[in-house]
Amino acid sequence: MGKLDGRVAFITGAARGQGRSHAIRLAEEGADIIAVDICAQLDSVPYPMATPDDLAQTVKAVEGLGRRIVARQADVRDFDALQKAFDEGTAELGPVTIVLANAGIGPGGQIAAQQQWDDVVAVNLTGVWNTGRVAIPSMIENGQGGAIVLTSSTGGLVGVGIPDVGFLGYTAAKHGVIGLMRSWANYLAEFNIRVTSVAPTTVKTPMAADGDREAVVGHAPPALARALENALPVWAVDPVDVSNAIVWLVSDDARYITGTIIPVDAGQLNRR
Repeated sequence: MGKLDGRVAFITGAARGQGRSHAIRLAEEGADIIAVDICAQLDSVPYPMATPDDLAQTVKAVEGLGRRIVARQADVRDFDALQKAFDEGTAELGPVTIVLANAGIGPGGQIAAQQQWDDVVAVNLTGVWNTGRVAIPSMIENGQGGAIVLTSSTGGLVGVGIPDVGFLGYTAAKHGVIGLMRSWANYLAEFNIRVTSVAPTTVKTPMAADGDREAVVGHAPPALARALENALPVWAVDPVDVSNAIVWLVSDDARYITGTIIPVDAGQLNRR
């Protein structure tokens, strides 16, 4: 018997990395999954983004656990496409009571500063808002309550101190996610819908060169290297470390936890 038996989770950015890990861990605990990912490359993103094959691998992993999954390619910046994916998923799997607004991109790329800013804010903040406004009305209507977790970052709690426009946009967006979480938590409490955020340190995903420290900070400004140092003797955590925190947050074990941030940061914030 799992902590999440019979529940349906809507997860963005689910093709790989943290999103795939979340889908697998929630499925291990009994949840069915609506998985969404853009599965396409943005010019402003310096690393290869997820592909349809990656999303298919998430489907295979969840189905291998005996759980149902509906997977769709959709851009979190596109409200209509996201709504369509959500509606198709709920039509097949039933009402959603868990939402993980996980989709996000890292800053960088050899492209105009304005485009870097626009893309990272659109995906990392507007995309989170879109995810909520797609899912929240049905969660209120079905009256079952539920839990929403917004993925922020340690960069959403401190100023990274890098004047690069990509990092500025990333930091601003992740701070915005925290404000959105707090506002939704207050509004949705009367409907027994809890809203929290996770704030990971560097995670071993393609966004962070799968945990290769030299690739991330080898030629970066010293301020960036300092900003990414953890207290515990690890450079990066595994995606499942974040997933385990999320499983707790969306389960009945955390039934009175809302409006707060859970750092999965290996002590990075404490050492500042």
